[in-house]
Amino acid sequence: MSDQALQEKIIAALKTVEDPDLHKDIVSLGFVKNMKIENGTVSYDVELTTPACPVKEQLKAECETKTKAIDGVASVSVNMTAVVRASEHSQPILTGVKNIIAVASGKGGVGKSTVATNLAIALQLSGAKVGLMDADIYGPSIPQMLGIPISSPRVGEENKFFPHEKYGLKVVSAAFLTKQGQPLMLRGPMLGGIIQQFLQNVEWGELDYLVIDLPPGTGDVQLTLTQRAPISGAVVVTTPQEVSMIDADKGVKMFQQVKVPLLGIVENMSYFVCDGCDKKHHIFKSGGGKTLADTFKIPFIGEIPIIPEVVTGGDSGVPILLSNPESPASVAYTQLAGQVAAQLSIQQAKEDKAEATFDLAWKE
Repeated sequence: MSDQALQEKIIAALKTVEDPDLHKDIVSLGFVKNMKIENGTVSYDVELTTPACPVKEQLKAECETKTKAIDGVASVSVNMTAVVRASEHSQPILTGVKNIIAVASGKGGVGKSTVATNLAIALQLSGAKVGLMDADIYGPSIPQMLGIPISSPRVGEENKFFPHEKYGLKVVSAAFLTKQGQPLMLRGPMLGGIIQQFLQNVEWGELDYLVIDLPPGTGDVQLTLTQRAPISGAVVVTTPQEVSMIDADKGVKMFQQVKVPLLGIVENMSYFVCDGCDKKHHIFKSGGGKTLADTFKIPFIGEIPIIPEVVTGGDSGVPILLSNPESPASVAYTQLAGQVAAQLSIQQAKEDKAEATFDLAWKE
């Protein structure tokens, strides 16, 4: 059998491998690249839309199995790669940032900043280039969570300033605009000015994802950011009890009104697992996040357990994903990052209906 004929058989087999989130085969999606065939030895890349793809290993195993089953294939090497796609930018700011993810809550005290921080860390650990904007003007806590000293950022040309860097993240926070221990006392118009600086005067560079930790509620800062920044999608954090869902409901409606896609609902403090016990204890009831997601017909993308180490990590400046990657909370945050990345890919697929084609180039 010629290499061309064998490649055509392989391509036909790979057309039966479907991305479970995008509901198309990986050939039509343009994922299969750089195929080489020589004396029955086959190699090719599968280029995904994010390194945080939650089904990466599943897709690799299916590709290997279906390729090996073809008569004439002696061995196969599948290399999984990723190039993060950029969401459509409706405004000419943050043009080097491919995707902007807003993390919000209807009220304080639900662990929104902790979720935003660990989501950013999880995306970075997957291999993506990630920034974290602490836009919680009244209560900026992310520098503490990442162990970044409160100091003024380095200023470059045209009065643009550079983010602090920690654990591979680029970080900007309102806390950097104050002296250690001093409150940030601002009136409404001044808040908009700070947000505008974060959007236009920061040298973010090239990023796959910029995670923005919004203040709780639905006030001026949230509206300014959602109206001025080209936000790709929003994640709403809630806890299981009804009073939290009432406020989260308002957050969801805010994003709907300003036409920001909802990537999903995250239920934080979802359950507790005591030492030596595998049973999940639902301290604050259960199912609240799922109910909210079902009500608005948006994805329910994560349940984060109550783990004392999460609090310890936030206080010490070492997030739990780094201090204990095997923790149930770390696993949950990693899965959350995969779900967020998957929902962004689904949004982009809706924006771009064009179907890719595969170039049948073979080795002669």
